[in-house]
Amino acid sequence: MKKDEFIKSQKILRLATVDKKGSPYIVPVWYLYKNGNFYVGTNTSTKKAKNVRKNPKVSFCVDLGVHSPIIGVMGIGNAKLILKKSHVSRIAEKILLRYFKSLNNKSAQELLSQTDCIIEIVPKKITTWKF
Repeated sequence: MKKDEFIKSQKILRLATVDKKGSPYIVPVWYLYKNGNFYVGTNTSTKKAKNVRKNPKVSFCVDLGVHSPIIGVMGIGNAKLILKKSHVSRIAEKILLRYFKSLNNKSAQELLSQTDCIIEIVPKKITTWKF
């Protein structure tokens, strides 16, 4: 399986940001991978969004490692917040449709209503492994 196929087949990305004290902060997130970039829907009040606003440097990992084959992708890059409402809504819907069959349910609608920004991650370096 190629890197892009693997990334698109997985559901959880572990996103590491840097907080205001310089400490790492890691959180599992839902994501969309498109044109080599990752997109994560969130709210501007979350710690990850606040961290990205203050320091764009991030690292990330998508992996499958319990049973053979052990496969993974990790990298470093820069992130920024997308705040334009029309872009946020369009991208957030695409992200949620990876996890829900339809957006016509209570959970999807609640998540969509709480999403007011998208974290766009532009990788600078990606490393892959397979054992």
